[in-house]
Amino acid sequence: MENVYDLLILGGGPAGLSAAMYGARGRLKTAIIEKGRAGGQAATTSELENYPGFGRGTTGPGLTEAMLNHALDFGAELIKDTIVSLDLKSNPKKVVGRKGEYYGKAVIYALGAVPRMINVPGEGKLRGKGVSYCATCDADLFEELDVVVVGSGDAAVEEAEYLTKFAETVTVIVIHDEGKVDANKVSAERAFKNPKIKWIWNSTVKSINGDELVESVTLKNIKTGEETVYPTNGVFIFIGTQPMSDLVKDQLELNPQGYIITDEKMATNIEGVFAAGDVRAKYLRQVVTAAADGAIAAVAAEKYVQETDLWENEVLKAEKPVLVAYYNPTDMEGTEKVGIVDQFVRENSDKLSLVKVDATRNELVERRYGIDKSKLPLVHLFVNGEIKAETYDLSLESLKAITNL
Repeated sequence: MENVYDLLILGGGPAGLSAAMYGARGRLKTAIIEKGRAGGQAATTSELENYPGFGRGTTGPGLTEAMLNHALDFGAELIKDTIVSLDLKSNPKKVVGRKGEYYGKAVIYALGAVPRMINVPGEGKLRGKGVSYCATCDADLFEELDVVVVGSGDAAVEEAEYLTKFAETVTVIVIHDEGKVDANKVSAERAFKNPKIKWIWNSTVKSINGDELVESVTLKNIKTGEETVYPTNGVFIFIGTQPMSDLVKDQLELNPQGYIITDEKMATNIEGVFAAGDVRAKYLRQVVTAAADGAIAAVAAEKYVQETDLWENEVLKAEKPVLVAYYNPTDMEGTEKVGIVDQFVRENSDKLSLVKVDATRNELVERRYGIDKSKLPLVHLFVNGEIKAETYDLSLESLKAITNL
């Protein structure tokens, strides 16, 4: 089978690039599949002042280019293709692109999330030049300037409050009647009392205006139809984000908002499939947390690939029957009993082989076979990749009985 990788990373944003660097450095055959320019949303951020280690700030394109080069220097491969479909339950996992098919022993899904846009003239042109979707990222660029916020949900109202720490004034554009917002009551009441926050009701944004930077917005009153030009230095749009999870909605477990649910190791509900970055259900979506997600996912994927390869080669595809002894290394008495299994297999080495598994560290076998770590040691007899017998009694008599020797 061609195009088989140890680790396939879907998406070339900060999460994917970080994962690629860790995966390639771990000597996994690693590839990133990205349809466009690597870097994700970060690559569209002109100034990035809150990434650790860059006290005077850096640029999104500069940082993500450095991350890409770091991953490529370690041996990761960059594949330019658009993903069409996935089969994550196959072995290996199958990724279908417009240009070809790719296979991975492990997959990290890192296609990110995109801000919901208001789709008005000037929004795309001035993105990163006064139009922003992240107050935490860009608020300090508007110190002592005037900005507007579009939206009235929890994110919009809470981010408007955050912006008042930097901006001279923050004007919230709300489609509802005066006094009505979609945010929770506590946040709304606090925002109403903030003297730096202004409100424009019953209005929508018709266009965002400016040549090189935002200069104003054109507003329309939905009740009167009147249009007005409102001067501002920045436009923050908070009408939600949309996770890029449609490709996996029928395979991976998602939360009600469509974000992929993972555990602390970025593992999803499918073995060998991990998710990282903004597409994952998480508290904070920033470049630094995406990079952390990618690192964790890659290390977890590396362990999964290693354990899977070992298990495939030494147990499932073994020519001879295999005794697998699961043990807890902190249980000295139990560990000594594994020595009896070792002795038995040496005496019958022409008929049997032995694999010892630290069940406290090997998550693969614990998950696949439901190993109860409180009941170790345990021995399984595998024949042609299937469990034929088991015993908690590691005496020679019991071992002879389950192996018919």
